[in-house]
Amino acid sequence: MSKPKGFEKPAGVRDYLPRAAKRLRRIERSVLDCMANWGYNPIKTPTMEYYDTVGIASSTSDRKLYKLLNNRGQTLVLRSDMTAPIARVASSLLREEPLPLRLSYHANVFRAIEEEAGREAEFFQTGVELVGDSTPEADAEVVALAIASLRAAGVKSFRFALGHVGFLNGLFDEALPGREEDQLALKERLLHRDYVGFREAAGALGLGPEQQSELEGILRLRGGREVCEQAAKLSRHPLALESLRHLCSVWEALDDYGVSEHVLIDLTMIGDFSYYTGMVFEGYAAELGFPVCSGGRYDNLLRQFGRDVPATGFALKTSRILDGVEYSDADEERPVLIVYDAPRRAEALAEARRLRGEGRAAVTRLNAEPGAAAGAPADDGGAIGRVTAARPVIGPDDQAEAWAAAGGAEPEGQAARFAGGPGGAAARDAEPRVIGIPDLVGSAAEPASGEASGRYSRVLRFTGENQPAGKD
Repeated sequence: MSKPKGFEKPAGVRDYLPRAAKRLRRIERSVLDCMANWGYNPIKTPTMEYYDTVGIASSTSDRKLYKLLNNRGQTLVLRSDMTAPIARVASSLLREEPLPLRLSYHANVFRAIEEEAGREAEFFQTGVELVGDSTPEADAEVVALAIASLRAAGVKSFRFALGHVGFLNGLFDEALPGREEDQLALKERLLHRDYVGFREAAGALGLGPEQQSELEGILRLRGGREVCEQAAKLSRHPLALESLRHLCSVWEALDDYGVSEHVLIDLTMIGDFSYYTGMVFEGYAAELGFPVCSGGRYDNLLRQFGRDVPATGFALKTSRILDGVEYSDADEERPVLIVYDAPRRAEALAEARRLRGEGRAAVTRLNAEPGAAAGAPADDGGAIGRVTAARPVIGPDDQAEAWAAAGGAEPEGQAARFAGGPGGAAARDAEPRVIGIPDLVGSAAEPASGEASGRYSRVLRFTGENQPAGKD
């Protein structure tokens, strides 16, 4: 095996460059703020956990766990989801807290993958866990919050599909009593959306026409509130009927939340049937062809950590949302560039301090115009540096002057004001100028054109004998 080159990284991981990192941070902030508005408190857990506790309890298959040994020979795992670590904390450190617990998170998680296109070994999830409430109201709350969270993340068009593990368990137990392996084979095909394989497997079971029709009827159970009534005709098993009542109650609550238009009932959905115990759901964005959200009820998980309480929750697949949804940088506030001569550094830095104190970004730079200190960095590729007018650029005439300074057509009579001719001294003695045309902004390495030209919102100069800048 060859040694990796210095610029290479492992398969399935990636670098988030500044623009993507800012967008990811914006999604995280917006979604966590949304969750906080619903009463969910943030929580962080370690990146590494014990394999014998969180690793085994996780819904991730063993072969997809990243395992490592510590110096005592104990097997650790990199967290593959956040639900199992939060279940550990809820069963220990938060054991005395009153129920229900409402917890939110944003974290990177890890899955060992085969090297195939589009699969990630490290990705981000943002989600919630609602611990200690088994009612349909709790399930409806997390679905409604998932919808609100997708909106906060910038996803404009989406659909959610709801199912219930209990319904399928009851129906299969009624149609195939005692035939665990056959039930498992059918569930596997539903899990992988292999409906053709499901029909073939059901047809090979040697069932009578009634049982055969009952099983194939599952594939038609997709739609709105009416699906619950249709499903009740397929099975009279107590667990199936109870599951339908629960799911219909969730639907009615979602209708009162005003979000049922985004939701359909899909009783072919089963989720990870070894992990989920009740309602399951997935959210799909119109821009993408795969789920951007998944969740459901997992009432048995906390029992593995010594606390027998129900729980439900969901996770947004934040990395997928970042990749698949178009975001505009128009609303992102660009920093103010403050250029100064060495004698006026204290004034310039005070202005930068004032702007930052107001929550605004400011970048400072030593001026490199003729007469500036030797070795100082060049200012704005010379384009802005040539502008010496000392007042804000606010009107058409001012813009024309600024364009002239940048090398464009210069209105008659303005050259003197920008150079040392008549009126030049008066201009230099005025206030530090603020240039409000972002496309004039560049750097020594990046000319004032193209993408780099919009780096700053404006330029504020403390040069020559200019008076201190006024407040923005």
